[in-house]
Amino acid sequence: MDGGNQSTVSEFVLLGLGHSWSMQVLLFMIFLILYLIIVSGNVVIVTLIITDPHLHSPMYFFLANLSFIDLWLSSVTTPKMIADFLKDSKTISFAGCMCQILFVHFVGGGEMVILVVMAYDRYVAICRPLHYSTIMSLSKCFGLVLMSWTAGFVHAMSQMAVIVQLPFCGPREIDSFFCDIPLVIKLACMDSSDLGILMNADSGIVAVTCFILLLISYTYILLTVRQSSKTGASKALSTCSAHVTVVMIFFVPCIFIYVWPLNITWLDKFLAVFYSVFTPLLNPAIYTLRNKEMKSAMKRFRSYYIDSKGNT
Repeated sequence: MDGGNQSTVSEFVLLGLGHSWSMQVLLFMIFLILYLIIVSGNVVIVTLIITDPHLHSPMYFFLANLSFIDLWLSSVTTPKMIADFLKDSKTISFAGCMCQILFVHFVGGGEMVILVVMAYDRYVAICRPLHYSTIMSLSKCFGLVLMSWTAGFVHAMSQMAVIVQLPFCGPREIDSFFCDIPLVIKLACMDSSDLGILMNADSGIVAVTCFILLLISYTYILLTVRQSSKTGASKALSTCSAHVTVVMIFFVPCIFIYVWPLNITWLDKFLAVFYSVFTPLLNPAIYTLRNKEMKSAMKRFRSYYIDSKGNT
């Protein structure tokens, strides 16, 4: 591949989600509110877990990392999308486009692995409770989080090593609100059909492998829960149902974008929005509204804040 031709295209044009001005303004208001909720929700989760000693356990340590990843995932694409709603010319520089691709796959790959780590944590807690504190030691938890970030980085760099060398010299319109590999590859001045399949397979292997590991973990958990007491089984199922919901919300769009692309423009845009906006939005709601410990932590935080404010 000739890397020298990439300078012939200095920027790409993002076609975005809507065309009429009234629709653009409406979408601007909707996504601005959603983004503010994403930021505040995930920041609240991270703050509660850091400040509340009752939440200093492996499960909440991983949850804090998931919230941080969700915050980053949304911030890679959403602020640019929101700003573009009020612009006539929705352009992104070549370097900016490559950065979006890098960080979307870095953070997305990291989130896939951290979800597997969270499933492993629940497997150990439910299937091997007597050995939980020994297996899930502090060093082990840090190692698992480091592994998730490393896996995301390696995955992203494997994609970038190819994409930055492609020659771009012709069309530069991307029919989406951010740069993603399947759409950018189509703009290369070469026959990119085989390369597109290869790049999608790279992302697909990561997604499918993580999804299979998740299925194995939760299958073991369900089999163990069937043999447990009614109270213990109810609590385990409540915790795992939140995890499974998050897994399905995250992986279904990824599978239809990379593993089994449908190539339907409006559906691809919907899945991209769901992946980058609604997943980070729903995760805090799922984990706080369905989790008694998080609800209690929020009450303690409010009580402490009100008491300290009243004493000043």
